[in-house]
Amino acid sequence: MLDALRKGAGTWVAKLFIALLIMSFAVWGISGFLTGVGQNTAAKVGDTEVSLFDFDRAYRQDLGRLAQQFGRQLTPAEGAALGVPQQTLGKLVAEAAMNNTAQNMKLGVSDERLATIIQSDPAFQGPGGRYDKNRLQQVLRASGYREDEYVVERRKVAERAQLAEGIAGSMKAPMTYLEVLDTYQGETRSADYLMVTPEFIGEIEDPAEDVLTTYFEEKKEDFRAPEFREIKYVTLTPASLARPDDISDDDARAEYERRSEDFFQPERRKIRQMSFPSQQAAEEAAQELANGKTFDELMGERNLTDNDVTLGVMAKADFLDEAIGDAAFSQEEGATSGAVEGRFSTVIVNVEEILPESTKPFEDVKDEIVQSLAKEQAEREILDLLDEVEDARAGGALLDEVGERFSLTVETPAAFDASGNGEDGKPAALPEAEGLVAGTFDSDIGIENDVLQFGEQGFLWYDVVKVIPSRERTLDEVRADVIAAWKKDELAKRLSDTAADLLAKTEGGTPFIALSAETGLEVKSATELKRNTPAGDFGRDAVSAVFSGPIGTTAIAEANDGEGRVVLKVTGSNVPEFQKDAPQVAALGQQLSQQIQDTLLGQFISDRETKAGVEINNAGIAQMIGLDQN
Repeated sequence: MLDALRKGAGTWVAKLFIALLIMSFAVWGISGFLTGVGQNTAAKVGDTEVSLFDFDRAYRQDLGRLAQQFGRQLTPAEGAALGVPQQTLGKLVAEAAMNNTAQNMKLGVSDERLATIIQSDPAFQGPGGRYDKNRLQQVLRASGYREDEYVVERRKVAERAQLAEGIAGSMKAPMTYLEVLDTYQGETRSADYLMVTPEFIGEIEDPAEDVLTTYFEEKKEDFRAPEFREIKYVTLTPASLARPDDISDDDARAEYERRSEDFFQPERRKIRQMSFPSQQAAEEAAQELANGKTFDELMGERNLTDNDVTLGVMAKADFLDEAIGDAAFSQEEGATSGAVEGRFSTVIVNVEEILPESTKPFEDVKDEIVQSLAKEQAEREILDLLDEVEDARAGGALLDEVGERFSLTVETPAAFDASGNGEDGKPAALPEAEGLVAGTFDSDIGIENDVLQFGEQGFLWYDVVKVIPSRERTLDEVRADVIAAWKKDELAKRLSDTAADLLAKTEGGTPFIALSAETGLEVKSATELKRNTPAGDFGRDAVSAVFSGPIGTTAIAEANDGEGRVVLKVTGSNVPEFQKDAPQVAALGQQLSQQIQDTLLGQFISDRETKAGVEINNAGIAQMIGLDQN
């Protein structure tokens, strides 16, 4: 029932408060605290308060769950656009309404029962499935709760659960209800149809100039140039901060000595290996080699190719089998070993080439070492410089000043729109900093913006320097796009007109077979169609049309590919016999029972809120989530 409680808060209460808070958010920064709500209170239901601290904690948890889905952190504006504040507040207000009711009804939970509930929670159980006090502490720390806070809150949850269970816990969906819905969901239908495709319509010719002009005037808003913005930005990265000239030869040579193993290449050998099914077979082959037969001749007799025997160039440490490695590295170049008993098989190895050990000279790797040291030095300095740049920005320094003071290049990319496209419609050349485009269009000229993460260890600052307002384009600017749009619309019109003509003839009594002979379109059949389940040429609209009336129903719908039109006639229906013990009926019963319980609980919560009265601290919430415009 705890899940039902949460669902109730997320359905009825969310609907109530989304409407309330949309109105409230519109005047944030103007309206103050509502009567009776304290400065540290987010909302009040009857005598029960929701603190701003509790709201902030719940809001951050809800944002965190969304961030996991989106793969990045959401800004306050993005969270507000998705309705997260309303949902969080709706949930907390619903819980407060239940807490208020439970308090008035003097519901309670004994300490012993509460301890049992907490210790039975799977979240607090260790690997052996038993309650683990350390696990409890870990979970609470990760969730931002002290233990005493959690105990108080868990007691409230248990009291709300009692109330919820008493209101709707035993409510089950009637069997008649299940039979009707099971029949509705299980029915299948069949239909004959004609498919009108773009290929049947043929190529659409370009429109006459007057037709094009009229179309453009009617659709001018569709071709309007979006708003574009220009920015300046500077980036701070280890690469841009690195100063290779500061690295002395002595430092570079010391690093070379420290990393000497990185530049050392041990002796390597180009090895071929021939495996044998037994020790005896390997020894017989070794004897043939000793008698003068070459490794290549032995390969030929065994029908082996180079791919079958070549191991490649290997160091001794590369061999998994130490015995084979010892044998390979004990031979001269061009020599072949005798039979070698390995861990998995007996083999003979041949050394084609020996590559002596080597060490790259310091001069060959000096530049690489210098760059590496400069980068490491920059990584140590970058956070200090980040603080200095932030202090300068807070002091009112413009990006040009920041660039000059800290020797950072100020970049000015071409203007771009809210989709990140340039004025040519192609993706603009922008740095890959998460939130740059969205932040640009949330900001304005003269507004200081938050620093953005750039790459793994870099940072980016930007300013909006120019806003190019949206404007109407002329026909000559977008002629090709207008022609393409007209042809697309004209094709859709002709498809619909042709389908409508065929439907009219069908409804007039002309059978599909006669229409097929007249038009050349194939009469097709679709069977086992189920509600809300696209299949073959039938998309959702077509399937809905099939179930829109009795057998014999005719209709037009868009094809599943989104291009053609389906002219259909329902030819059959099959309703399976209701089996009350079937697994799908049991699952449906659980689902419907839960929905009924949620609905009852939601109605109860809404009634409690109405009777107790709800007050919201709009200004406090706005400030808490970072949307205060004052």
